[in-house]
Amino acid sequence: MLTGYDHLLFLFGVVFLLSTFKDVAKFVTVFTIGHCITLIFATYFKITWNYYLIDAIIALSVMYKAFDNNGGFQKYLDMKSPNLLVAVFGFGLLHGFGLSTRLQQLPLGDDPLAMLWRILSFNVGVELGQIAALVVMVSLLAVWRRRASFKRFSYVANLGLFYAGVYLLFMQLHGYQHDTAPDSFRFPAAEHRHAHEDMDSENATDASRNDL
Repeated sequence: MLTGYDHLLFLFGVVFLLSTFKDVAKFVTVFTIGHCITLIFATYFKITWNYYLIDAIIALSVMYKAFDNNGGFQKYLDMKSPNLLVAVFGFGLLHGFGLSTRLQQLPLGDDPLAMLWRILSFNVGVELGQIAALVVMVSLLAVWRRRASFKRFSYVANLGLFYAGVYLLFMQLHGYQHDTAPDSFRFPAAEHRHAHEDMDSENATDASRNDL
């Protein structure tokens, strides 16, 4: 969870303007219920999709929340913001599906009870990580909210959040294109290295050592 940047960025956007513990608890609970539903059921019933595309849509959820926090619906679309509680629940379902696609890449076994136990254990780990991250986020925001700089820079902070979502979106779309059409890339190796290429090189080295 602590390395799930898209997930944490969305949560940061959700709690950014929430000033009471009651509101934080309400929205985080709704989000948690949403992602628990899809994480557990999609994994157990082996419902999956391309994880690059799912993560690209999750990046859109980060952009959505930043846009909403800066009053984008009112300024640019001349309309009220959609119901935030419903939106957070819907995005929770999406984030849970994203977590599920990653979890399904791991060996979960064939025994239904054992598999369910592993899924639930993973879900508990996700919740603990989420709680730890939220404690830090809410604490820092509570301190910052008391300062005059909060009003001056909250717009800039959410603008940065929006562009972080844009970056994640293009990164995931790039990963999807590379995954589905690797031959379409013709960049020099020194300028276009990927983690999986490094892994292939390491695996080849290990194999040659074993042969020796």
